[in-house]
Amino acid sequence: MPGSENGSELLAALAALGLRLTRRKFIAGAGAGVLGTGVLGATTGKALAQEAGDGASAAPAEPEPAPPIFGFADVAEIARTRAEKEYSAPSMTLRGPFANLEYDQYRAIRFRPEARPLAGSGSAFAIDLLPPGSVYRQRVAISIVRATGIEDLGFSSDLFEFDPAIFPFPDGVAPSGSGEGMDFSGFRLRSPINSPDVLDEFLVFQGASYFRGIARSMIFGLSARGLAIGTADPRGEEFPVFRHFWIREPEPDARDIVVHALLDSASATGAFEFEIRPGESTVMQTRCRLFPRTEIDQIGIAPLTSMYYFGPARRRGIDDFRDAVHDSAGLQMITGQGTRLWRPLTNPDRVEISAFVDENPKGFGLTQRPLDFGFYQDAEARYDRRPSGWVEPLGGWGPGTVMLVEIPVENEFNDNIVAFWRPRDPLKPSPEGHDFSYRLHWCAAPPDAAPLARVKATRGGRSIHNAAMRDFAVDFVTAPDSNPALRGTLTASTGKVSPVTLTPLPGGQLIRAAFTFEPGDAEAAELQLALEDEAGLRQSETWLYRWTAER
Repeated sequence: MPGSENGSELLAALAALGLRLTRRKFIAGAGAGVLGTGVLGATTGKALAQEAGDGASAAPAEPEPAPPIFGFADVAEIARTRAEKEYSAPSMTLRGPFANLEYDQYRAIRFRPEARPLAGSGSAFAIDLLPPGSVYRQRVAISIVRATGIEDLGFSSDLFEFDPAIFPFPDGVAPSGSGEGMDFSGFRLRSPINSPDVLDEFLVFQGASYFRGIARSMIFGLSARGLAIGTADPRGEEFPVFRHFWIREPEPDARDIVVHALLDSASATGAFEFEIRPGESTVMQTRCRLFPRTEIDQIGIAPLTSMYYFGPARRRGIDDFRDAVHDSAGLQMITGQGTRLWRPLTNPDRVEISAFVDENPKGFGLTQRPLDFGFYQDAEARYDRRPSGWVEPLGGWGPGTVMLVEIPVENEFNDNIVAFWRPRDPLKPSPEGHDFSYRLHWCAAPPDAAPLARVKATRGGRSIHNAAMRDFAVDFVTAPDSNPALRGTLTASTGKVSPVTLTPLPGGQLIRAAFTFEPGDAEAAELQLALEDEAGLRQSETWLYRWTAER
């Protein structure tokens, strides 16, 4: 069982930190989870008496000092130790009502609110544990770090309600023992971010190292990951997994909740700490320490994954009543030199990989623009309420590249966009590990107050004057006190471009930059556009666009 294995690693980690604790005391104090039974982490007088000998005659032991709070250093030591061992996938065999589930059947299994691990703590947070089943076949151990110790949460089908309309359980309760030998697949966090009397879900960890977050008034869209390895590599991609989470029980008045995670894969292990504050924006103060098992050159730090099906720049013959369908509209960046860049996303005919070389980036992310219903006209999916994901590196990340991978898709149900940071030098095995820290923002717009015009939308199509040419219209939202005397500067890596015309649009603070592009015989071209004032000073973020000939 994972409880005993993780207990061994944690015991070794505590020993390395100089804490003298016998394995038996650790099991009593940290809840090793034998047969999935969670044990409260306090070492009681009864447990000490049993350990001393006959139990009945032993005198009560003196109270021991409270152990230090389990934290990042402990997980890092577990990860370092595990990196020295061969990788084994945390898979499990699905049984009983959790086996052979279709997606709708899986969604009909719900965690019982009365079983929430933080119930009665007075905290503003709640946890829903997620069942295995459907595509979720990886074993995930979950523990609660309390002031009294660590409680490993044991899996049971009794924790879940099964919809009687889908399952043959009239009372919604599965037969006893039907969950034996299995474990959770992840968890969701709740907090009253929209209404003081409603516990809204705002963050979900489930599937490999994937997690998704939202802020106030939003619905789930793009995802983040702990680590990406080999994305778009012809040798195949490796998907690291979060195999154990430790959730620290918050104080009653706490606005943050802290989650530690152990990451594992064939190529690396890692320790993660997420200090999470939900609200108008949900911010995850993140740090990780990675321990490669082998040298890794195709690595992705702080990866984001999203969906882009189509938009007004290029529909590729899509017959749809909506004007745009995407969770994210573009890759937004602030370089180490402070330059603001915007790269609209596309649904290409073939896999496209873009690399933006930088040093010590200030920020990058997949962001959603615009955020008004009229642009999407989708009353069900509500793409206008999807969050942006923004990575704010902390400390110097050194030289490297912001990578963007765009993959062809034929519908809106599959993610096809990945963005991440790739260090210039490969990550090599090291007992000290490799540290990265960043803030991950789930937000309506990244926290960048620079007074620059921002791209709202990109439109494109065959020129009405010449079928061999393309007309483009790039709409900017200008800053409130921007200089009205602007001009557009445009370059193309190949082909020809017309002069840029600027036209104010109805609604105020909107200006359209329009131009025509003649590709000639080119198969691809890189276009770059920005707004400047009369002195040649840039007054907008820089619009970057890769045009490719349709096949």
